[in-house]
Amino acid sequence: MGFNLFWVVAVALVLEAIIRWPSPLPHPVMWIGHLISALEKRWNSPAFSEPTRKLLGVLTVLLLVPTAIVAGLAIHWLAGFLPRPIDIAVIVMACVCGLALGSLWQHVRAIQIPLSDMRLPDARNAVSMIVGRDTASMGETDIATAAIESLAESFNDGVVAPVFWFVLAGLPGLFVYKAINTADSMIGHIEPRWRAFGWAAAKTDDLMNLIPARLAGALLALAGSVTGSATKGWSIMFRDARKHASPNAGWSEAAMAGVLGVRLGGTVRYDGLENARPVQGEGPAPVASDLKRAMTVYLWACLGLFVLVLGGGFLWPQ
Repeated sequence: MGFNLFWVVAVALVLEAIIRWPSPLPHPVMWIGHLISALEKRWNSPAFSEPTRKLLGVLTVLLLVPTAIVAGLAIHWLAGFLPRPIDIAVIVMACVCGLALGSLWQHVRAIQIPLSDMRLPDARNAVSMIVGRDTASMGETDIATAAIESLAESFNDGVVAPVFWFVLAGLPGLFVYKAINTADSMIGHIEPRWRAFGWAAAKTDDLMNLIPARLAGALLALAGSVTGSATKGWSIMFRDARKHASPNAGWSEAAMAGVLGVRLGGTVRYDGLENARPVQGEGPAPVASDLKRAMTVYLWACLGLFVLVLGGGFLWPQ
């Protein structure tokens, strides 16, 4: 490709952390979402049998993957006609659209500030923007738990995994990951409406996150060495990660629970129905001050990832 992918993603991480995606511009993930919604509306019909919907869900993934690959290759190809450093700037900006380091911080900060001030209605409204569970009756610990879990899981989905796939396969790899991850968040659910049609998206997302999720958990556990609970982060991660319903999300959530010395998981409500989840970690349920500590752990983990990326850049064959 003619340039160091590690350096590109390092610059993209810094840019996204500082400026994030410009809000006036439509985010490319929205285009992916529109495509998934259109396919779901046409193919996930109750008139079809469950095996048929499952097959159509597989076809949806098979359409998303080459579409994302072609988009990534097209940007690489078009950038090749531009003089340096404009070609690299184009790749950097395309990479920025797949990252969420700064955006995730902004979303969680919007929860942490009103929660610390005990403005619970504002905190509930903010947390409803990033979680799918019922938030209307949430108290301090419920809000803090939801925000910490989302922060830990999204550290992988929005930061570690995109970096991993970009370094591994450039923009095609990054775009495929974002397409599959978006599909999983939209249709990869276990409820009857989605179970068959979203099966392929959920399984593909599980596969693509297999390595990044464990790396994300390790980075959070390492961040505990700065905040004082590194050993607990590692031990709780290895003990409790597999309790999670997801084969991947538990790694970062359990590591965060261990580092903070709090208890995550437990019963939550979705659409008015209670869902009993396994508990991760040990200690009290988190409160507002724990959410603030989690944000510090997150920053240190992001710094750890950035150091790894820089190290990869120096090792990149010249």
